[in-house]
Amino acid sequence: MAEHTDRVRSAARAFGTVRRHATPRSVLIVTTATLLALTLTILLAGTTWLDQALRDAALNAVTPGAIQALRIANLAGDWKILLPATVLLIATLDRARRTWWIWVALMVAAPVMEWTLKHAIARPRPENTSFGFPSGHATAIAAYTGAVLALTAPAQRGVRTATWCAILSVMLLVGFARVVLRAHWPSDVAGGFALGLALSSLATMLATKVDARSAD
Repeated sequence: MAEHTDRVRSAARAFGTVRRHATPRSVLIVTTATLLALTLTILLAGTTWLDQALRDAALNAVTPGAIQALRIANLAGDWKILLPATVLLIATLDRARRTWWIWVALMVAAPVMEWTLKHAIARPRPENTSFGFPSGHATAIAAYTGAVLALTAPAQRGVRTATWCAILSVMLLVGFARVVLRAHWPSDVAGGFALGLALSSLATMLATKVDARSAD
């Protein structure tokens, strides 16, 4: 029992450390660097052995039942779900309402940037020739996840932790689903996550400036 309590406390301390250091600016730097590195790798080397190995491992790890569950999880990256989810976010959180135009712009910019990169890089998907990098589902859910993380940061600790764990879990499930459903390479998903989080970091920095000016 004591050992379990120590593990929980250690996890909580680690989570707190990550939260303190994961400022919007630092997240922007890391995600932009990640996106650039992935893009250069794809342009110069194409699909690497690591992409193939990770995809094979994911496909071999899932059961038919898990695939059906992931089909449901995959819907969380669809705009039919994210549009009402964004409206709900704006309707329920004060900061979101004050800077609603920033979060709407974020969710519009995400697919525009994703589409632009897809056609600029022109990387085929694993099982067809349509373009796959970065993943649209991954970009959209990452952008929304970043918005949720930013907007719920001032919440009470328990509420914030539960919300963050839930939305990050959904984001990861969507990314895993895109690979298991044979729609994308793992690096397509990683690129989508990087792009979505980079855009949400920019939105968070802008919203912070708007709030600061309003408070003056």
